[in-house]
Amino acid sequence: MNIITDPWPWYISGPLIALVLFLLLREGKDFGMSSNFRTMCSILGAGKKTSFFNFDWKAQRWNLLVVLGAIIGGFLADTFLTNGAPTEINPASLADLQKLGIVDEIQSYLPASLFVLDGTGKQLAILLIGGLLIGFGTRYAGGCSSGHAISGLSNFQLPSLIAIIGFFIGGLLMVHLIFPLLFG
Repeated sequence: MNIITDPWPWYISGPLIALVLFLLLREGKDFGMSSNFRTMCSILGAGKKTSFFNFDWKAQRWNLLVVLGAIIGGFLADTFLTNGAPTEINPASLADLQKLGIVDEIQSYLPASLFVLDGTGKQLAILLIGGLLIGFGTRYAGGCSSGHAISGLSNFQLPSLIAIIGFFIGGLLMVHLIFPLLFG
């Protein structure tokens, strides 16, 4: 059972991701999660208001199964396939977070001091603004980081390389400049 509950090393998970991507590419399909938002909006009738959503969403039905699988798989993994140990976070990262005022015992990737609403509205505002920026950035960049990094780079697409460089620079700016301003 430990083979299933323990994290898989890169030399197992990496080739499995490559195999799935190869199978998708062989079938003429691109991997990406953010394109499902366009599909869902089209299903709900947004194509009547905006031409961007006016496309054959039925050709993208298969990708909705990827989202459904991610949701179900995440639930099953969290509920039945965890080893019970807290998330291992580098002690240096924990010390940096504590300097920023995130002092709760971090045993998951979602510290309560960031994601549990405290009634002041600060966290809600950060989550809403962050969500809007991510949504806009994803659409502006033509896809999310997983789609560009996994699918776009494997297709040797220059826009994906540029997007990944932008995501990386944005992440560095957020962690080193903006995050300390918000929580320091």
